[in-house]
Amino acid sequence: MQKHRRKTHYRKAAIAVATLGLVGIPTAAMASQETPQDVTAATSSTSPTAKVVALVNKERAKVGCRALKVNAKLTKAAQNHSKDQAVHHRMSHTGSDGSNPGQRITRVGYRWRAYGENVAYGYSTPAKVMNAWMHSPGHKANILNCSFKEIGVGVSGASHYWTQDFATAR
Repeated sequence: MQKHRRKTHYRKAAIAVATLGLVGIPTAAMASQETPQDVTAATSSTSPTAKVVALVNKERAKVGCRALKVNAKLTKAAQNHSKDQAVHHRMSHTGSDGSNPGQRITRVGYRWRAYGENVAYGYSTPAKVMNAWMHSPGHKANILNCSFKEIGVGVSGASHYWTQDFATAR
């Protein structure tokens, strides 16, 4: 079964968000299981991760958001998390070491003001995972959040564990 999750966090608004009770991670099972293929992240424009970035920016353009720039540190955080999920066969915003997305993004040296993360597994192509995320209101909100300026994407494993890390630097 294919699944995906979303998480957004704003450092300065964390207390207000928690106080208002708006913290949550929507989840959904979508579509049928696909035949997995081994996918590895690459830096070329034909890589699966580059295709996801292109699809994200295409969707953002439709609503008047500026294109996200690929950030090497966010890419490293996303790829590391995808690998961690694949190794442990567990899709979650919580890493196997107990880390959350903000901690993982900070760990690679990115100084963030705001971040968001989408994760998914079981989608064999960039188009399929983007279609799923765009049909989920929470994930779509991260993709179309015009306040995010940079992105990193990772994918790993035969079950295609995907991670999108969005952020705005301090």
